[in-house]
Amino acid sequence: QVQLVEVGGGVVQAGGSLRLSCAASGSMFRVNIMEWHRQAPGKQRELVARIDSGGRTNYADSMKGRVAISRDNAKNTVYLQMSSLKPEDTAIYYCHSYGSDYWGQGTQVTVSS
Repeated sequence: QVQLVEVGGGVVQAGGSLRLSCAASGSMFRVNIMEWHRQAPGKQRELVARIDSGGRTNYADSMKGRVAISRDNAKNTVYLQMSSLKPEDTAIYYCHSYGSDYWGQGTQVTVSS
């Protein structure tokens, strides 16, 4: 079983930055594709960024250029660095282990105008 624990959310002003972290339990972390998703109030959950075991990344168009996903396999941790945040980025951000389909509990990001 995999457990994912996200930290790093909070309230930030528009234009600010935040770094989210997701710590994963389990020995298979390094071979898993890891993702960050988000869900805004009244909207469907959407993919924000993905990183595979080799470090290749993909980003949603809505955040491309403002977000960077990275991973530290030694620490079983995946990160999401967000910058130039906008009020429309306000959402709960979730960590997801693609292969095993586990989700974290989510961390709230609120961007004030």
